[in-house]
Amino acid sequence: MSNALISIVIPFKNTLAYLPECLNSIIKQSYQHWELLIVDDHSTDNSYDLVLSYAKKDDRIKLFKNKGIGIIEALRLAYSQSSGTYITRMDSDDIMHSDRLNIMSNQLQHYGTGHMSLGQVKYFSANGIGDGYATYETWLNGLTQTGTNYSEIYKECVIPSPCWMVHKIDFDACGAFQPNRYPEDYDLTFRFYKNKIKCIPSNKVLHYWRDYSTRASRTHEHYAENHFLELKVHYFLELNHDASRPLTLWGAGQKGKKVAQLLKGLEIEFIWICDNPKKIGKHIYDELLHNFANLSSLENPQSIVTVANQSSQKDIRAYFKTQGMQSMVDYYFFC
Repeated sequence: MSNALISIVIPFKNTLAYLPECLNSIIKQSYQHWELLIVDDHSTDNSYDLVLSYAKKDDRIKLFKNKGIGIIEALRLAYSQSSGTYITRMDSDDIMHSDRLNIMSNQLQHYGTGHMSLGQVKYFSANGIGDGYATYETWLNGLTQTGTNYSEIYKECVIPSPCWMVHKIDFDACGAFQPNRYPEDYDLTFRFYKNKIKCIPSNKVLHYWRDYSTRASRTHEHYAENHFLELKVHYFLELNHDASRPLTLWGAGQKGKKVAQLLKGLEIEFIWICDNPKKIGKHIYDELLHNFANLSSLENPQSIVTVANQSSQKDIRAYFKTQGMQSMVDYYFFC
């Protein structure tokens, strides 16, 4: 059984209504050898005073005020004050399973460095969970159950941002919270992938993820779709793109157009293909749209797919299979 110190980092801003449940779920953990580094990012409600009342009762809770602006600066401050062997993040409006820290630390002790402990997640909301979040939860937990999270890393963020734990030495090797790129959780996921941090499979829900209309990931500009696509293109070109192979972009919808703009802005040559008869043969951004069947005439191509329709995605995967192409080698779904 692990007895190492776990550092929990939490940024918060105006989450007064949710902080008591969050903090109580940490205090009641079955594993008690932890420290909480919690940073107020310029709250305008009474959140700071609430956390201060907890900190006065429990010296493991270390409260700070963000000297900079925004979640990345807050995370950097929290991490700079940490002393743990293991590092984990938590959101101030969520709830930990009572055995989360125990399970995760034991896994890391067993598997050693180069590994990341994950837990499955469960969304909850006072107003019920929409179909989109329910689908995301099922998809994410399916990946986490088998530890195959990176296999679909270009679709969505495949590491639940408030439910991972790593060795501090590995976290430092991945750049910790230093990069100034948003969405910061997705950027960190790509850096885990880049540094080949292995995902330990998990079949247990360890985190309860609260959804509500004013949550930052719903409202802040840093979490808009264009930022996700910029990040995907950035890391694809760095980690998976083979410049010696022709690159195709499949899909001419909103996301396809955004990716095309990004590639053109970076002067990356690509062949634009689609399966929409109304668009084939036309030009968008001075690029001719080809029939997807042209893919078979290219020598060893790589493909970015931006088609969101699930039924169409199945057809596209089936087509790639007929061409002997492999996911995350020859083609990458960006949605």
